[in-house]
Amino acid sequence: MTDCPQTLMAAVRYFADLDRCEAYMAEIRWADGKPRCPACESERVGTIATRRLLRCKDCRRQFSHKLGTIFEDSPLGLDKWFVAVWAIANCKNGISSHELARTLGVTQKTAWFMLHRIRKAMETNDFTKFDGPAEADTTYIGGRAENMHKARRERIIKGRGAVGKTGVHGLLQRTTEAQPSQVRAVVLHNPEPNAEVGQIHGNVQRGAAVYTDSASIYGPLGTAFAHAAVDHTREYVRGTVHTNGIENFWTLFKRTLHGTYTHVAPFHLFRYTSEQVFRFNARKGTDASRFKAALAGVFGRRLTYRLLAGIDGAGFMTIQ
Repeated sequence: MTDCPQTLMAAVRYFADLDRCEAYMAEIRWADGKPRCPACESERVGTIATRRLLRCKDCRRQFSHKLGTIFEDSPLGLDKWFVAVWAIANCKNGISSHELARTLGVTQKTAWFMLHRIRKAMETNDFTKFDGPAEADTTYIGGRAENMHKARRERIIKGRGAVGKTGVHGLLQRTTEAQPSQVRAVVLHNPEPNAEVGQIHGNVQRGAAVYTDSASIYGPLGTAFAHAAVDHTREYVRGTVHTNGIENFWTLFKRTLHGTYTHVAPFHLFRYTSEQVFRFNARKGTDASRFKAALAGVFGRRLTYRLLAGIDGAGFMTIQ
């Protein structure tokens, strides 16, 4: 496969050539170098060089290397798309749509749509279970109490301050000899009772060591896991019993949300969560390896603006 550039400057120069972008896309799309018609699976495929399209010699269908990817139907060239993928995959705290718009010379609305389509490609499809030791914790995303008017703060903030916020439950597999620590996180929209425990059962092997805080929701874990909890009102570490790893992930996540994106709608939060999980899990790689990993997820994942913005058939915005 063609060597990938190693730095952002090299990537901008390398992908400035649209023909080179098409060739690179063809390499990652057709691993064996033989394009196939998506309609009839024929390998008798020719090219229309003037339009950067492929044409099946059997069914006569025309298609591009972008078909069936997050890039499909986009009027933007791959030169802009590849730079956008590189930026979001490698900027530690993310990149805002306004900054990307200025960088690529597109509108903020276009850049926002591009970023969400790339986040779609970053979603994890790994269903293998962690074998422990694992850490579990829930954080809540929403407005900061210190930024609210006193009257609003007294009306909304109750107890731990989770009221009116969106919960995100995370699991961290601690570092092993094979790989650094890995995270999985899911947004809890209108969570059912014991939703957190269900997430642990679905992602951690039975009998593995699981460490949590002293929240009562984790009480049932002792029947299926080697569960130990740390009471944060008295201590944060007791030997190997702690949740410092997943707490570190929450710190990085909230730094991205508060520092770069500033406002995230609750119904889009799962996309930003996928972005942060992707970067965290690939943090030990290089810029080039993260770029390749993000591109590997572009296939079979389309996201239309109508679905993203929640527009119904009549053209009105709907609540998601």
